[in-house]
Amino acid sequence: MDIAVSLCRAIVEKMLSGAAQMGKYPKVKTVASFFVVVLLVTGLSIISVHIWGGKPEEAIHIEELKIDDEMTLSEFGQANDLPNNVLKELFDLKSPSDLGKRLDEYGTAEQITVMATRKLALTSEAASKNWVKIPLKFGLWFIFLPGVFLYCRKRKVTSVTRKGFLCASVLIFGIIMGADPSPMGTVKDAIHLYGTAQAIFPPRMIALMIFLALVFLANKYICAWGCQVGTLQDMIFRINQTDKHKTIIGKKIVLPFTFTNTVRIVFLVLFTIVALSWGSDIVEPIDPFKVYNPMYLGLGGMIFIGLLLVASLFMYRPWCHLFCPFGLVGWLVEKVSRVRVSVDYDTCIACGKCAEACPSTVMSAILKQDKKVIPDCFACYTCRDVCPTGSIRFSTRQRTVPPMDHFKKGKKE
Repeated sequence: MDIAVSLCRAIVEKMLSGAAQMGKYPKVKTVASFFVVVLLVTGLSIISVHIWGGKPEEAIHIEELKIDDEMTLSEFGQANDLPNNVLKELFDLKSPSDLGKRLDEYGTAEQITVMATRKLALTSEAASKNWVKIPLKFGLWFIFLPGVFLYCRKRKVTSVTRKGFLCASVLIFGIIMGADPSPMGTVKDAIHLYGTAQAIFPPRMIALMIFLALVFLANKYICAWGCQVGTLQDMIFRINQTDKHKTIIGKKIVLPFTFTNTVRIVFLVLFTIVALSWGSDIVEPIDPFKVYNPMYLGLGGMIFIGLLLVASLFMYRPWCHLFCPFGLVGWLVEKVSRVRVSVDYDTCIACGKCAEACPSTVMSAILKQDKKVIPDCFACYTCRDVCPTGSIRFSTRQRTVPPMDHFKKGKKE
């Protein structure tokens, strides 16, 4: 026993010594931290999926139905490998003898194909969901997000607490609760399902309304602190930042909003056209949410997600700004959010620290109100943390235009 205790003590002391040495080399520490995060997320997610008895959580594919007007319902079922209980639900059969009825009694081949495809798609969607995990995940969101909101309202957010909240979100809503549901999935999968089977899955629409309601109430709070991929990107971005919001490796990449939003719009339009025209999901092979279900990622998906996570070291939430369908829809709703970032120009000294520390271009646009279009704001509170006069608030206060020459006069202390 004494030998075991001594060995453990020696290992711990060695680890602490290694950590201390690494602290002297911040770039090495950043790279090591990045790989540790990626390995932990993927490794623990594999374990979590096995515990839940995970399903592929991939796009539903409905095979083309074999159909002929002269077929009986029974023959239709045999030709398409549909058991009698499925046929009963599809055609609302009252007795087993109804299986002998001809298909043309229920409509034309085209009508039956559309009806059957829609019902089979909805049945497959429902069967693919974990109806224990989904309500549990929403329940945890309803507990976690208000808790973060109340904590942040007390102006206690520091670099350490921010990373703690992001880490908790990744752990709870990603590693433990998995890839599905997600804000992005409510938009992406809804479009794809409609393109595949002209069907609308009611539970998904309810989830979308809940997510959009959260955006309406408090900006992009669900994206900021609850989205499992958004928070993972954010956490990786903070790994490459000092406490003074300076990059450790390389330079911070801040792309113009006109560019990122144009890419996002084009991507969603392309996705929609492909989904509605050919029933294909171009996001599914590279879906970043599969980082929490890595067993179902192909080589292309692994490469894309790997590059995305590396890019997150230098660019704030690249998937959210460039590709995410919910990010685009949420940005539109964000325009009428009740609680959002605003500036009190009576106390603002025009130092510009908030815009400088902001991980994107949004705070510069909010501060100066010189842009017709305000970019996405993820309510990360970085701007408020660095404001020396407490002039920035996250509240229901309306945004106002700064006084004329407010920034030209240089009101710096």
